[in-house]
Amino acid sequence: MANVQQRYGITEPISLGGPTELDVVKTRELEKYLQDVGLYEGKEEAVRREEVLGRLDQIVKTWIKTISRAKGLNDQLLHEANAEIFTFGSYRLGVHGPGADIDTLCVGPRHATREGDFFGELQRMLSEMPEVTELHPVPDAHVPLMGFKLNGISIDLLYAQLPLWVIPKDLDISQDSILQNADEQTVRSLNGCRVTDQILRLVPNIENFRTTLRCMRFWAKRRGVYSNVSGFLGGINWALLVARICQLYPNALPNMLASRFFRVYTQWRWPNPVLLCSIDGGSFGLQVWDPRRNPKDRLHMMPIITPAYPCMNSSYNVSASTLRIMTGEFQRGKDICEAMEANKADWDTLFEPFAFFEAYKNYLQIDISAANVDDLRKWKGWVESRLRQLTLKIERYTYDMLQCHPHTHDYQDASRPLHCSYFMGLQRKQGVPAAEGEQFDIRRTVEEFKHTVNGYMLWIPGMEIGVSHIKRRSIPSFVFPGGVRPSHASKGTWDSKRRSENRITSTASAATATTTNEASSESKGGSNSSGDGKKRKRGDDETLTDQLKNSKRLSVSVPVENGEGGSPDPSGGSVCSSPPKDCCTNGKSDPVIKDPPESVVVFSKDATESHPIEKIATPQARSQETEELEDGFDFGNQVIEQISNKDTFLAASATILPSETNTSNGSPFSNEAVEELEVLPMPQPEVMHRASVQQRKPIIKLNFTSLGKTNGK
Repeated sequence: MANVQQRYGITEPISLGGPTELDVVKTRELEKYLQDVGLYEGKEEAVRREEVLGRLDQIVKTWIKTISRAKGLNDQLLHEANAEIFTFGSYRLGVHGPGADIDTLCVGPRHATREGDFFGELQRMLSEMPEVTELHPVPDAHVPLMGFKLNGISIDLLYAQLPLWVIPKDLDISQDSILQNADEQTVRSLNGCRVTDQILRLVPNIENFRTTLRCMRFWAKRRGVYSNVSGFLGGINWALLVARICQLYPNALPNMLASRFFRVYTQWRWPNPVLLCSIDGGSFGLQVWDPRRNPKDRLHMMPIITPAYPCMNSSYNVSASTLRIMTGEFQRGKDICEAMEANKADWDTLFEPFAFFEAYKNYLQIDISAANVDDLRKWKGWVESRLRQLTLKIERYTYDMLQCHPHTHDYQDASRPLHCSYFMGLQRKQGVPAAEGEQFDIRRTVEEFKHTVNGYMLWIPGMEIGVSHIKRRSIPSFVFPGGVRPSHASKGTWDSKRRSENRITSTASAATATTTNEASSESKGGSNSSGDGKKRKRGDDETLTDQLKNSKRLSVSVPVENGEGGSPDPSGGSVCSSPPKDCCTNGKSDPVIKDPPESVVVFSKDATESHPIEKIATPQARSQETEELEDGFDFGNQVIEQISNKDTFLAASATILPSETNTSNGSPFSNEAVEELEVLPMPQPEVMHRASVQQRKPIIKLNFTSLGKTNGK
């Protein structure tokens, strides 16, 4: 019984099996690969980081003595005045790379205030030090911080004000009692350190955890799904996901852990939560994640719960669109890992960068500019925090038929230093039969987004934003490496092969559907064809008349794509989104389409290269049903546990419920008409409308038959 292994997590492990000789070899290959791509810092840089942290500790101790003396504390308190520095994030977890910043926390006593002393005296001291550069205080952030470089090392410094006169040198911030009588900003600031330390306590092997986490962080960045602000996952989220896999396979090496990561999360029934430990209700009245008591918690698409009190969902930014993208990436990773086991793929295949600008035929380009570098930095931070709202709105207002894929990085044109561009891939929902000429009106959505962004409280003249639609062939060259557009799409990659397979499959499906439709048409009586054609033509004329009522509204026509980056359906004709006078026939069955108005964005083969989007009234928001992901977990009859402290709390276990235990969307919690946490209500823009234009609410325009085909009949 002495060899009984400690259990980690809230469920039994899936496997206690140890590594094989092949696993040892593969793990060495993985570690060498991560070394070769430069994920580990050198010894010199590691020593510099230690020196910088020591210097920062001296600075805050000098600061606390200064303000204690200025506030007239007695000699004893002045002698004992102290502030302590703690680290968290990737540096504390031991997975940081060269050039990474250090997340730090300064813990100070009750008389050292955040507003007057931390963002006052300490900020002044730092600004006067020659070794401190790029000082950027952000006092109004959700978690207030100061960012700066100290001797060339980037530092993010948070502050926690404890209700103590003296901060002991051996302070243990992992104890829940440290949160007693602390203000809300202090609780949030302490959370990073407390969560990081708790993760390291809850994994069975820290070195295996670190190697696997380095691997998954690198993979996520290469595949474009590493960004909390864009609605994907950030560093803490990936750490929690990897830690759970380490608990489920406590004796596995990183090679096996990476493979099991994709296998588990490909089949995870979101929104069942990922938990490293039972949720502690605590005794200080702080709100914890509890979908039974907090309605907002039921809206979370991909709950990943932090293990330290107060337990919170660290991934509330995830939406239906980003969850769909990440689920697809998990499936890709699983397929490649299976191919690696059969020696048909290697680590290079797994870490292939996602070819974002080859994946779609249509994109939104969001351009921002400011008057100077400092204004642009502030403006970028604000716009980035709002881009997620544009994704949500477009998908909500098109009833999920127009899907968005936000790029996680911005791009800058070297010839325009005070400008910055963001990109978002657009495609029609896959797997749903496309109606000919289907159009999406997104100008209202875009204008509502712009109105929200321009409501920035620190907005000043010069801060501008513009949104335009571009085709893949019109993507600006500055987004490509070296500013040179590739002469041809990448070939021979795992993704390109899959796109080719999807294209062939879709073409075969389309051919089968066409044959079925023709057979159905031939079986109909010819006597009714003429009458039906007249009715159909009149319906189309009515649709065009409706378009004329508001000729400035954007109608977006999206070609049917066979998977990401696929070709449009060749049978789909161009659709005119301008008034009838701009769309006529030449006496034959082919339509003659004149250039659409400048304000019209047409997602079709003959669309102009870039179209600005005009102002228009704001539509009313609606709720969105949660997506249901496919079931497929086969980990036996491991069920959701009841985690109780004082009250019984229902939370999902690490593994997945039997299907009969779940609700219709695979969740143990009621989850109707939901999308995400804290979608802020958007104010109505004050836009003047001419009396001759009727204000209407339509969000989607569907034009099922092109004018040319109607006239031909």
